[in-house]
Amino acid sequence: MPVPLHTTGKASFDDIYDRPDPRDYYSRLADLDYRIPELARPHFEQQIRECRAATGAAVLTVLDIGCSYGVNAALLRLGTDMAELSRHYGDAADLTRTELIARDRARLATAAQRPELRFLGMDASRPALDYAQAAGLLDDTVHADLEATEPTDEQRDLLATADLVISTGCVGYVTEKTLARIAAVRPQRPPWMAHFVLRMFDFAPIEAELATLGYRTERLPGMFEQRRFASAGERAQVLDQLAAKGIDTADHEDQGRLYANLYLSRPEIPRTIASNTRNPS
Repeated sequence: MPVPLHTTGKASFDDIYDRPDPRDYYSRLADLDYRIPELARPHFEQQIRECRAATGAAVLTVLDIGCSYGVNAALLRLGTDMAELSRHYGDAADLTRTELIARDRARLATAAQRPELRFLGMDASRPALDYAQAAGLLDDTVHADLEATEPTDEQRDLLATADLVISTGCVGYVTEKTLARIAAVRPQRPPWMAHFVLRMFDFAPIEAELATLGYRTERLPGMFEQRRFASAGERAQVLDQLAAKGIDTADHEDQGRLYANLYLSRPEIPRTIASNTRNPS
């Protein structure tokens, strides 16, 4: 069956984001050698270290936008990679969802504990969020579409606890509207941000909007593989979009893979963290 294309030009995987557990998610993305989260992990670890050092936070709250089944939280908590996670869920065909959750929680209990980190996940998929929280990968979740609406009071309270906002593929589906709404929740202490953004998407509007909120953005050197193209149609459409933007795809996308850049955005206003609370003053 042909892979449908999203309005952004990428292949659409909507059908694997609403399952009650992540087995189909990891199976599908393993077939495409999806690896951007594991390439992002050392950079996120660096941002965590620097943010804690700069702010003095005893417990740093990391908000993952477009977290799906808590992938980045799993990699950071377990120190693993995408291939291992795919094997972990791939050999669980005979388990019920309840048994799979219990196995995940048991695995986390034996992993190196990270008491200095708290993970929030935000996504449009309620089943993915529910699984990630039930499995212990996420400490709390925000089920919201901030492109369409302002956060509720309850969502604002949760979002206001974030010290570092990360993403590995949501930009393009979300725009400056979502990121500005998150940044504005706590204007006296806005979060740091680290976003991996496919080269087909322009980060300039987000950078400009964040600048109005006191942020300075830099793009780090290098490019990061996301995955193989899902179809010839996706490849053709993405290459056309990149060519229209004047982006050279030689030795990168034209070799059959999507590539991303890493953008770091940090608030230039003073920050002081006394504690991590649900209702910051």
